[in-house]
Amino acid sequence: MARIQELSEILANQIAAGEVIERPASVVKELVENALDAGSTQIEILIEEAGLKKIKIIDNGEGIDPAEVLNAFKRHATSKIYSRDDLFRIRTLGFRGEALPSIASVSEITLETSTGDQKGTFVYLKGGQVIEERPSQARKGTILTVENLFFNTPARLKYVKTIQTELSNVSDIVNRMAISHPNVAFRLVHDGNQLLRTAGNGDLKQTLAGIYGVATAKKMRKIEKEDLDFRISGFISLPEVTRANRNYISIIINGRYIKNYLLNKAIIAGYRSKLMVGRFPLAVIEITADPLLMDVNVHPTKQEVRISKEKELMELIETAINDCLSNEQLIPEALGNLNFKNKIKQSAEQLEQTQLDFSSPTSVEEVKEPSTPLRPHYFSKPVNSLSAPFQEQAEKNSEQMNPNFEKREPMLNKPAFESPINTENSPVSDHQAPYLQMAEKMLATEKQADLSKGHLPLLDYIGQMHGTYLFAQHEDGLYILDQHAAQERIKYEYFRKKIGEVSTDRQELLVPILLDYPNNDAIKIKENQQALEEIGIFLEPFGQNSFLLRSHPVWFNHGEEEQIVKEMIDLLLEQGKVSVAKFREATAIMMSCKGSIKANHHLNDAEARMLLADLAKTENPYNCPHGRPVLIQFTNKDMERMFKRIQDPH
Repeated sequence: MARIQELSEILANQIAAGEVIERPASVVKELVENALDAGSTQIEILIEEAGLKKIKIIDNGEGIDPAEVLNAFKRHATSKIYSRDDLFRIRTLGFRGEALPSIASVSEITLETSTGDQKGTFVYLKGGQVIEERPSQARKGTILTVENLFFNTPARLKYVKTIQTELSNVSDIVNRMAISHPNVAFRLVHDGNQLLRTAGNGDLKQTLAGIYGVATAKKMRKIEKEDLDFRISGFISLPEVTRANRNYISIIINGRYIKNYLLNKAIIAGYRSKLMVGRFPLAVIEITADPLLMDVNVHPTKQEVRISKEKELMELIETAINDCLSNEQLIPEALGNLNFKNKIKQSAEQLEQTQLDFSSPTSVEEVKEPSTPLRPHYFSKPVNSLSAPFQEQAEKNSEQMNPNFEKREPMLNKPAFESPINTENSPVSDHQAPYLQMAEKMLATEKQADLSKGHLPLLDYIGQMHGTYLFAQHEDGLYILDQHAAQERIKYEYFRKKIGEVSTDRQELLVPILLDYPNNDAIKIKENQQALEEIGIFLEPFGQNSFLLRSHPVWFNHGEEEQIVKEMIDLLLEQGKVSVAKFREATAIMMSCKGSIKANHHLNDAEARMLLADLAKTENPYNCPHGRPVLIQFTNKDMERMFKRIQDPH
């Protein structure tokens, strides 16, 4: 057995750095937490090359006494706790005394600090070794610079992502810090470009407006509630403002941003049935409690916290959100974020750059009618385009089955995205499945499938059951079809083709659509802008974190342009960088699901027959894009066995 020996101080610090310092964002988090613990009211974060080259934190906190500066770089040296009892009453963000020595062991670090009462101190360390120490004329506060991160641990660099991804992680951390401490003025600058600036006046809603945009902040509502153990406050979005993942939910306990699955679940439960399946709200929940009720000493990064009376806290959060929404008028605005004129008033300086003239009427440019139909014919073709005998018989049969046939608007003339999405009536909630995972399966399936068009015979429509299932016959037996799955398959193949074309035929918008995103998401969008352009979405940067959409592909349905684009961007943000092929596939799946007819929607004979005809023309008429079966067949022999016309031998 090898000899047991004590690790050197530097090696121990490098091992600790592996737990605490994973990437540049980890460095920013630890150093900003130190600045906040020092009572800073102004914090500047200046980074270069996403922090890999340089991270500079400037604060106006208490500073460090000259006699204690070198102690700050010793492992487990801290000013936050002095006894065992203090460990269970932690009110500071940091307390382990691991951050500075861990960072210093894998970088070059410069510290300049002063308490304001005497001369300051300048210290330079490289790889954990003190290279220079001297007095300095520093102002009150601390300036800490980290350069050449991981220069002596190159293996760690293998796990660092692209510059844009790391910058997005840094932005996300600073956003959470700004939300957790609205009374502190934050400024984030990357390579000379300012990404975030907050006022630090204690107004949380103003901070949210700076991060998520003014339009989003206006649709967030304040919540407040308390019991004997906890007091909660914060803001939640109205049900009409949602995202495709939980990343926009921030939970803060005593000023510390944490991750907690059960509390996330309680927030969503507070919305009851007001949220669509697969959609998540924007929320900032601040929890104030006695430190004795929580243990923050369970993980080196301190983002996981063990909470006593967690069940009671969940009930309090759920009740607070439900009470808030019960008093709200939840009818969405008709124009939503398309009301661009209000945004003009809010962004007067930015709009001068757009050179838009709203004083004179603007006309929509004429869009050439393409030679091929923009939608499958059963979306747009009127019933009277059928042959006269068929049309007459179809209307006669439908009128007998439904006396209100004449009064009901045919489904055929409705555009693909006009019908509201009714997930409650759908037998299977298609929105639960992640679109990009389905895209991977579909890409593999479509490559393997060797199905020719017209493989499915043209079926003779018989009738409909419960507005959900269609019955049809053929000489080989009886067919039962799920009308939602059938239309999804038809639309999926249509959209997959249209998205792949990226036609030059575009529809110009009278008023551009303004899209606001927090800086970490805006960075990802810019990085993946080519993927969006490959499917015909051309975004024009508008300020630091906003984009303008001035035109869209002609096959977008009128009135749904912003919703479609936002959901495409959500798909992109959810998985980060994805291949163009996979993104196209996922987008086609999403769009086919959104506009398809749902259960409990009665079709007339002509609509049902046209649905069957279009399904027969698809490449794969057997499965919807989510993999569910479109139809099942009872052969003639199956029917004969069921009615004992054919009896199995004993």
